[in-house]
Amino acid sequence: MTMLPLQGVKVLDLSSVVFGPLASQSLADYGAEVTKIEPPEGDSTRHTGPATEPGMSAVFLGSNHSKRSVALDLKRPAAREALLALLADADVFMHSMRPQKLAPLGLDADTITARFPRLVYAGLHGFAQGGPYAGRPAYDDVIQGMSGLASLMELQGGDALYLPTIAADKTCALVAAQAILAALFRRERTGRGGFVEIPMFETMVSFNLVEHLYGRHFEPALAPTGYPRLLTPWRRPWRTADGHVCMMPYTTQHWQRFFAEVGAPQLADDPRFADMAARTRHIGELLALAGGFVERGTTAHWLSTCERLEIPAAPVTRLADLPEDPHLAATGFFQELDDPHMGRLRFPGVPVKFDGQRPPVGMPPRLGEHTRASLAAAGLPAEAVERLIADGAARTSDPRPAPVAATHP
Repeated sequence: MTMLPLQGVKVLDLSSVVFGPLASQSLADYGAEVTKIEPPEGDSTRHTGPATEPGMSAVFLGSNHSKRSVALDLKRPAAREALLALLADADVFMHSMRPQKLAPLGLDADTITARFPRLVYAGLHGFAQGGPYAGRPAYDDVIQGMSGLASLMELQGGDALYLPTIAADKTCALVAAQAILAALFRRERTGRGGFVEIPMFETMVSFNLVEHLYGRHFEPALAPTGYPRLLTPWRRPWRTADGHVCMMPYTTQHWQRFFAEVGAPQLADDPRFADMAARTRHIGELLALAGGFVERGTTAHWLSTCERLEIPAAPVTRLADLPEDPHLAATGFFQELDDPHMGRLRFPGVPVKFDGQRPPVGMPPRLGEHTRASLAAAGLPAEAVERLIADGAARTSDPRPAPVAATHP
C-alpha cells in the first residue's frame, strides 16, 4: 500500500497491560516501528484469557499486534545499557511506570531527554505530577471510580457500576497516541523532542465532563452537573413487541414525525416537548412516553418506519455477531492471519484508511522474539548480546516462521 504516515518512526514502548500497549498499537497501525520492551516474564496480559500457545493470550493479542518484542531485565545495569543503545536512534520512548520507580534506573524524563534531545518521551501516568495523587498506582476500575463514571451509572440506574469495558484504559490510550503525534509534529518544526505526560485521571475527568459539567460551566451554576438526557433510566434500547430497537428521534422534526406516526400529533405541540430546551428539561417523561408507543410494534416494523421517517435507528447487535456484520464484511474490516503454531487468528482491523487503503494488521510478537536482532541492529556485538541472554539480563524466544495472510475463496 502507499506509505503510511509514521513509516520510519521508531517507538520504544516500556508500558504494559492495555493503556500503553493500545496507544503504541495505534502508532504501529499508522506505520511506526514499535518495539515492546518487556521484562523477562513478559507483559501480564500474555496470560489473560484463552490461548492456544502459552504467552499469547487473547487480551495480549488485542493490543499488541504489529509490534516487535525485546525482553530486558532493567533491574540489571547491563540491560539498562542495552536499552540506552536502542534509544540512540528512537523517536519515541513511552512507559506506564510510576515516575518514582524510573529515577533509580536512570530512566526518568530529565535524564533521558537531556541525553537524547530529539526524543519524544511520553509518560503514561495514573495521575499528573505535582498533585497529591501523583505516583499512586492506577488501573481502569480505580480511574472509572475516581473520574465519575461509576457515579454516572449510579445516577442513571441506582447502583454504582463500572462500564463493562476497560473504558479508561482505552480512552486514555487514544489520547496518548494523539499527544505523542502532536509532540512528533512539534519536533518536526523545532528539531527538539521533549516530555509529554498523559495522566489517566485527568484524561477521564476531561472526557466525562464534556457534556456532564453541564450547568457548572457557569458561575453561579445554572444547573447541577450531569446532562439529563443521558442520565434518565429511559435512555436505553427501547423494548419492542419482539425484542429491542435503538431509536434516536432528536430534532424537533424527528419528534413531529414520530408523534404523527403513532397517532398522537398533538404531543408535538405539548410545551414539554415543543423544542430542544423543553425536551431536555422533560427528557424522562418524553422517553417513557415514546417507549410506550414503541413496545406495541415489532423491531422490524420500527426499523422500516424509522427509515421511512428518516429517524436514526438500528437493531441491537450482539458482540458475537459483529464478525458477520454485513457492513464490516463489505468494507473488509476484520483481518485474519495464519500462524504456523496458533492457526488462524482474527483481528479487528485498523478503523481508519489512508488514501482509501486500510493498513495491514501484523502478528503480535512472542516474548523476546526480536531481542537478538534488535540489539544487534543497535550496535551491540554478538558476544555481548549472548552474554546478556546467558546472564538473564535479556531473554529471547526461538525463531518462528513468519505468519502469512489468510487466503479467502
